Amino acid sequence: MEYFTEKSALQFKLNEWRKDGYQIAFVPTMGALHNGHLSLVKHAQSIADKVVVSIFVNPKQFAPHEDFSAYPRIEQEDCQQLAAQFVDAVYLPSENQMYPDTKPTVIDLGPIAEMLEGVHRPHFFPGVANVVLRLFDHVQPDMAIFGEKDYQQLCVISSLVKKQKITTRIIPSPTIRDAYGLALSSRNRYLSLEQTSVARLLNQVLFSTAKNILNAPNTTSTIINQSIQRLLKSGFSSVEYLALKRADDLSDYVVGEPGRLLIAAKIETTRLIDNVPV
Repeated sequence: MEYFTEKSALQFKLNEWRKDGYQIAFVPTMGALHNGHLSLVKHAQSIADKVVVSIFVNPKQFAPHEDFSAYPRIEQEDCQQLAAQFVDAVYLPSENQMYPDTKPTVIDLGPIAEMLEGVHRPHFFPGVANVVLRLFDHVQPDMAIFGEKDYQQLCVISSLVKKQKITTRIIPSPTIRDAYGLALSSRNRYLSLEQTSVARLLNQVLFSTAKNILNAPNTTSTIINQSIQRLLKSGFSSVEYLALKRADDLSDYVVGEPGRLLIAAKIETTRLIDNVPV
């Protein structure tokens, strides 16, 4: 595995690969890697000749009150995992490498970024869009892999790529869960054993909610409210949203079309998100 911290050195290697006719897949991450990230890598390896993984904790997507300084940074351990997975290159840019200019790029992401996460974390998608566009400029991959666990992010990035006429193909990859159904997340490490037991109810409630909606679509709002109350009574501190949207663009759900049920909930200070198809 080759290591790069400078854009110029990375692009020199990437150009060599392109001259040899290799297809390049890209997996952007913020590190603190777990099996969910590694599943993205495996997916990338199954459809491309070369795989580049970036590790960059993006300050632009954290609000001042959020956990940027506390976000786990374990680059050595991360790189060991990637090497064991036979990743071709890892990109470890500095903040100056990613943001040499102090003026942020203003990007119109449209309504898809203003709902759900956009309401509760209005800074998040502009920050994600900024870093993704810069990473795509550095790597210029043929395809990029994004997990369905961050479903709204996947939709926002897919929309952004179309708007910006970027040729990189966005490839969704399924959510990876533990044996109890909890979606894998770097933030799960913040949970105590007792809190982890509570967190594992999230997936159970999501799937039961989706099933109940399919059986009685005319009572969707009642079903959702009952599910929120169940979570609050089970130990969740708050439920920021539990919403049913169209699967393709997160617009208002239409009965009979593919839907997505999305949730954000907190156990004390740890915020969890998840989603399931409907």
